[in-house]
Amino acid sequence: MEFYVVVDYLWYRKKVEGAYVESLGFDVIDEWGRMHPDPARWPSSKGGKGFTEVAEKVHRMGLKFGIHVMGGISTQAYNANTLVMDSVKGGAYEELGRQWRAKDIGIKEKACVWMPHGFMSVNTKLGAGKAFLRSLYRQYAEWGVDFIKHDCVFGNDFNIEEITFVSEVLKELDRLVLYSISPGTSVTPTMAKEVSQLVNMYRVTGDDWDTWKDVMAHFDISRDLSVSSMIGARGLQGKSWPDLDMLPLGWLTDQGSNFGPHRACNLNMEEQKTQMTLWSIAKSPLMFGGDVRKLDDATYSLITNPTLLEINSYSSNNKEFPYITATRVSRNKHKSHPRHPTGNNVSTKHAFGLTSCKEPKANTWSIVDKNRGQICWNNQYSSEKLEKPFCLYNRKALLASNEEIKHNQLYQGKLHLQTNDKTESCLGASSKQKLTSKDYSRGALSPCKLVANQMWELHSNGTLENSYSGLCAVLNPVKAAEASSNGVRSWIATGRRGEVYVAFFNLNPVKTTISAKISDIAKALQNKNNLEGASCKSHELWSGKDFGPTKDSVSIQVESHGPALFVLHCSHA
Repeated sequence: MEFYVVVDYLWYRKKVEGAYVESLGFDVIDEWGRMHPDPARWPSSKGGKGFTEVAEKVHRMGLKFGIHVMGGISTQAYNANTLVMDSVKGGAYEELGRQWRAKDIGIKEKACVWMPHGFMSVNTKLGAGKAFLRSLYRQYAEWGVDFIKHDCVFGNDFNIEEITFVSEVLKELDRLVLYSISPGTSVTPTMAKEVSQLVNMYRVTGDDWDTWKDVMAHFDISRDLSVSSMIGARGLQGKSWPDLDMLPLGWLTDQGSNFGPHRACNLNMEEQKTQMTLWSIAKSPLMFGGDVRKLDDATYSLITNPTLLEINSYSSNNKEFPYITATRVSRNKHKSHPRHPTGNNVSTKHAFGLTSCKEPKANTWSIVDKNRGQICWNNQYSSEKLEKPFCLYNRKALLASNEEIKHNQLYQGKLHLQTNDKTESCLGASSKQKLTSKDYSRGALSPCKLVANQMWELHSNGTLENSYSGLCAVLNPVKAAEASSNGVRSWIATGRRGEVYVAFFNLNPVKTTISAKISDIAKALQNKNNLEGASCKSHELWSGKDFGPTKDSVSIQVESHGPALFVLHCSHA
């Protein structure tokens, strides 16, 4: 088991008046356009030493050192038109008899949608583009960096070309550097399979903050990735893992805050235990996002719980287990409920979303009215039918300005889509703000601009592909109901010593009794632990109670929004 200390983003931005996430011109860059730590905040970085001394100190403490980086090249380096470094030969990169600069490799039309003044994609088809990225990541390795979180390259910001090349650069190094990519909005198992062998971690949701809706947003995607055998799949020089994001526990600040005020985690203790239990049994990398200088006893006990760390590090066969029964506990009676809300109280709406273009449901767009540039969604892959057709219209250029002429050359054959043929708002694939886990990813309408995020291409197979992310448009059913957040979930796993782990999660607003038959657990595990007909003793982690022996079932009352975690030891008489 290894432990990492990771510096989150904007370590290169000066902490002065006027500097914030969206500001421009406050970053520290070197002559080659590469980010360097702000020496006012990182005095040991002076003289071009970067994070070298910080990494050395962290290593002396027996820890690994990591940093957050953004995709591509900074807008500041692009505007300064810095030279590109050739880290193989030394000096400026030369090709075709000239030196190459930032404006030769930066793709201004593909600026990071949620940080457009900060960074833009690099053209990895050019030798100079590859040279810039190679010099960047070799420098991080020279500083002693062991872990890199690469942001604005996955999810709705998918950039498979840059991910692939950075993976190749890291593989060339003489030591292992773990590779993590982000964000995770709109991630599907198909997308995970495209990147899993290139990386060690990949985010699967938006940013996780301390709200119950954020916690709940992780159950479905965790289940889908376990079913697809993505937990511990082959990765870059080892294995790869779906990343459920940092644990927002303990002493925190609000999102985007530089100075505070600080506050305690908004999740109650049951919700915190649910989060830590799910993250552990789904084998997500565990990253603590609170202030370690003010770590209270309860938070410390939770994040260092030996059973959870054992499960997270050494368990196998981790999967959601659907064969459970639940009975809600009220003051005067018990009332049985199905696991998921069903019936007339559930209504279905549809929301615009993105998915991998390899998904069958993406092949559902067609031209309806060529003269009006009208294309519509065909609902053939969903059992939930639309109340009325969903159609988009290709915007017609108003004047042949220089900008329009340049656009026509750059995006020949692409569509600039509007929700009707009279508005001047166009559909972009990605939101201009970074989404949290509870936010449902939707396309965003904004004033029409000639940028990649608003450009689409309709292919002959019926996919509508976005030019910024390479993802395809879909309409997803979104169910809304009074009880839509209610229900129960369960996960199972096997331990390295033959034990079986059974986790129950009560998403209901009331205490609920949750039960599972040992025979069903045996079937789900294909009797790998010889459970069929065995007698089992169990210990429940959070209550501290011992149960058994029993051959029939495990059952317990679980607090609202809380978990139960059984450790089963089974044997045959």
